Amino acid sequence: MVKLCENPLKIEDLKKEYDKIQVKYGAKELDSIYSGGCQKNPDICFVFMNPTGKNIASDKSWKGRKSPWLGTKNIWKLFYQVHLISEDTLKKIEEKKAKEWDYDFCDYVYEEITNNKVFITNLGKCTQIDARPLSDDVLKKYLDLLFMEIDIIKPRIIITFGNQVSSIILNKKIAVSQNRKICHEIKINKDIYKVYPVYYPVGNGIFNIDKSIEYINWIIENEIKKKISI
Repeated sequence: MVKLCENPLKIEDLKKEYDKIQVKYGAKELDSIYSGGCQKNPDICFVFMNPTGKNIASDKSWKGRKSPWLGTKNIWKLFYQVHLISEDTLKKIEEKKAKEWDYDFCDYVYEEITNNKVFITNLGKCTQIDARPLSDDVLKKYLDLLFMEIDIIKPRIIITFGNQVSSIILNKKIAVSQNRKICHEIKINKDIYKVYPVYYPVGNGIFNIDKSIEYINWIIENEIKKKISI
């Protein structure tokens, strides 16, 4: 259980703390990447590992939103396959080169994510030049901040990607392969949240993307749609 302060916070209030950790553990020439999507009771909060310089918003000259996966392609294929972005939006993403993602298009993509009641974040916000792994010790620097983020938005379901992120958040050793469709719980302040570990679907984990899609669709069908229809 994690106990947080009772003072009301906003997502914006956390950015200064993220930036402090970026200076210490991230690439000096890049900015932190924060989060994006529905900030009020989203159906799903997706928690990835940490951003890389492939995200165009990590450039210090970028003045728009600094949300995950901007200027990339593969992850949006997953979001399309789990019915969280439209075919038209995916087509536009696939047609664009990274440098063609302007501020308006980034807002357009995340407006759809928001409308579908999804929140996307990373456990670690310290941007690296490439996809080098971060140590548990570095990722744990963000854990209390992630719990504050969750406490602010209050999602119905949390989906954590990969063994490392899932283990740190749940504070126990997690092997995703042994936790298929198994729900765990975390308590933050007075609220209990359901957490589902899922295979990491991009980068070195791209060969697991079909398993991730199948699992996420199962979670949506059994945790979101069924409860809405009751």
